[in-house]
Amino acid sequence: MSSKAKTGDAARQPDGAGEASAAAGTRLIVVLGDQLTPSLASLLAGDPARDVVVMAEVDDEATYVRHHKKKLVLVFSAMRHFAEQLRREGWQVDYTRLDDAAPVVSITDAVERARTRHAPSAVLITEPGEWRVRNYIETWAERFAVPVDVLTDTRFVCTIDTFKRWAQGRKQLRMEHFYREMRRETGLLMDGAEPVGGKWNFDHDNRKPAKSDLFMPEPKRVEPDAITREVIAMVAQRFDNHFGALDHFWFAVTREDALDALDHFIAEALASFGDYQDAMLRGRRFSTIRCCRCTSTWVC
Repeated sequence: MSSKAKTGDAARQPDGAGEASAAAGTRLIVVLGDQLTPSLASLLAGDPARDVVVMAEVDDEATYVRHHKKKLVLVFSAMRHFAEQLRREGWQVDYTRLDDAAPVVSITDAVERARTRHAPSAVLITEPGEWRVRNYIETWAERFAVPVDVLTDTRFVCTIDTFKRWAQGRKQLRMEHFYREMRRETGLLMDGAEPVGGKWNFDHDNRKPAKSDLFMPEPKRVEPDAITREVIAMVAQRFDNHFGALDHFWFAVTREDALDALDHFIAEALASFGDYQDAMLRGRRFSTIRCCRCTSTWVC
């Protein structure tokens, strides 16, 4: 726990406190900070009429490495906006903030607290993107004495089991070989049995040096709203020992703004993205590949 983990507004209580679900068969649907997607498998499997979504800003995830302050703002603000979206859609959301009177240290602690409030019959969660978090989840069924259903993350083209089968027995795991197999299997960027354009990759053509007069458009900027400004203030107070500055935060933190940023990238930067994807000019903060990453983070 960081040295400032117990600071904050003592009058604030976690959202959803005191709203224990009496309905039989209530399930907890745990949504992680990198799963802010309306089509998430666990949300599609849930029922807003009886289930409770559990979300939490946790100290463990913010400090297991010292993330850039802007990254923390991006994640926490996106989480708060997504929770509000779910509420508008009729979900009950049990949300714990880091500046609550009683924050939680880990996602396991957040689920434990929600289990006490709502007495669920089961826990649903979409498989996490990190083995570290998966190891936590594997302890939940025994710890909470309820079934824990870990659903496949359908946002990915390839499942973990599919990758395991591909990797089994190989002496070398090379991305290029896996990439080609996925294209054959899905038909993406394929013209029948052959790759679109006649080649599997155009890496050789995508290493052009940038000339001093090369125009590289800036990513689309979004003015921080009240929620984001509140998160910026919290991160500045609680994570002052993390690297980076919080000035001029302008990243998209909602799906709508992220899609606008994607449209901007496609219209303004995609045409020259391949040619100069690895190029960066001195004195310029962004290359085209940075542009792409900024616009795609919260689109899914």
